[in-house]
Amino acid sequence: MRIPILKLHDYLLISIQTEIDDNTAIQFQEDLLDKIHTTGSTGVVIDLTSVEIIDSFIAKVLGDVVSMSDLMGAKVVLTGIQPAVAVTLIDLGVHLKNVPTALDLEQGLLKLHRELGE
Repeated sequence: MRIPILKLHDYLLISIQTEIDDNTAIQFQEDLLDKIHTTGSTGVVIDLTSVEIIDSFIAKVLGDVVSMSDLMGAKVVLTGIQPAVAVTLIDLGVHLKNVPTALDLEQGLLKLHRELGE
């Protein structure tokens, strides 16, 4: 299963609508980095509203995706993080201190716009 990545102007929008397995997570990482490279996108919003639980591998991949996107010049905003996911990320030591977050996709787009000074 592939996670759809939509382009909106200079941004990429991802809404993860289901629980993801390890293979899907790795494929998503590769697809997103490729999409950033081919489109020259400067921002990414990853909406996690539908993700209710996350394991250690998926948490690591999520942290890696944020770091790799930043290295490629794309700022990431995470939206819709559920309480259980937030607890799991912290418990697993995945600290996303410099990663902007928002409650929903709309607020995430506004925050990304502000982060990029546009």
